[in-house]
Amino acid sequence: MTSSATAAAPIAFIDLAAQRARIGKRIDDAVQAVLSSCRFINGPQVGELEEKLAAFAGSKYAVTCSSGTDALALILMAWGLKPGDAVFCPAFTFCATAEVVPWVGATPVFVDVKEDTFNMDPESLELAIAIAVEQGLTPKAVIPVDLFGQPADYDALLPIAEKHGLKVLCDTAQGFGGTWNNRRTGSIGDATATSFFPAKPLGAYGDGGAIFTDSEELATILKSLREHGQGVDKYQNVRIGMTARLDTVQAAVLLEKLAIFEEEIAARDVVAKRYNALLKDVATVPVIDPRATSVWAQYTLRLPPGVRDGLADALKADGVPTAVYYRLPMHLQPAYRHYPAAGAILPVCEALAEEVISLPMHAYLDAATQDRIVDAVRRGLGR
Repeated sequence: MTSSATAAAPIAFIDLAAQRARIGKRIDDAVQAVLSSCRFINGPQVGELEEKLAAFAGSKYAVTCSSGTDALALILMAWGLKPGDAVFCPAFTFCATAEVVPWVGATPVFVDVKEDTFNMDPESLELAIAIAVEQGLTPKAVIPVDLFGQPADYDALLPIAEKHGLKVLCDTAQGFGGTWNNRRTGSIGDATATSFFPAKPLGAYGDGGAIFTDSEELATILKSLREHGQGVDKYQNVRIGMTARLDTVQAAVLLEKLAIFEEEIAARDVVAKRYNALLKDVATVPVIDPRATSVWAQYTLRLPPGVRDGLADALKADGVPTAVYYRLPMHLQPAYRHYPAAGAILPVCEALAEEVISLPMHAYLDAATQDRIVDAVRRGLGR
């Protein structure tokens, strides 16, 4: 690797164009088929996608919907969460994880994360449950997040949930396609929500999401809720619902992307392992639990305090984009700081918010471009 690449063209953080160069004709044909049929809502591609998603995940049912956020909300609605109920969420996550909890009147209670994987800390969850009870709340559900592509520690979290009678809603918006003990995300817990936002490892050409469950009853309720709470038809409403369908065009796009998803997961893993090998001596590189596989939604380094922002500036000058997930933990966000947490301070979340930085990551990141990124990181860190 050399430093001569600094004058080269800017690098894409997530190169969707490279994927389109591979399967663009197939996607164009699939979209054209929808346009020709004029079945833009609930076309046959939606049902086909649900069948293939369920088979991929190893779940009995997949229910597609309009976004990953709506997927989370629909599950809480179907479970009948209400005021006075506590739902436990990691504080180091995107806001959607907790955002949906107040929508149903329940209270989010924030939990710290683990130092190694950045996923929910089981000990902090136990503390948060005790605090929720002290405040007169009824513990009802927990939402582990499969952060940056790696599944949470379900071996530890599921027994805690069972002990306290909590429903487990797995938020795999970043982790769909990963595995825990050889089980795909989507086949763990009581229900799973994922996102098909374009930047996700399996992304649509717009918003979209899906829910996975083995419960026929839950799947039936979810399908009703996403269609205004309809009963025998759309003019009979048996419950309060919403408009949360996945449109047929997005289903058609996702069918083509799902066909190559396994190959892209493998390619992402190659990129991540190469990053680790080339950067492990200058930064804290991601740790993958031996029981897990990651889809590497993000490749995130941890740096000593005070280093991150200077590195980001240096990389930007070299044409290398970066991102910070997340600069402010949920329990410190202005809209959420009045909700309970496992403690006044969640030390790991708060440290990570000051120290993490994510580098370009996608299935089409070639070795030469990755070498340029690594070279820029090492120079930016003076190494």
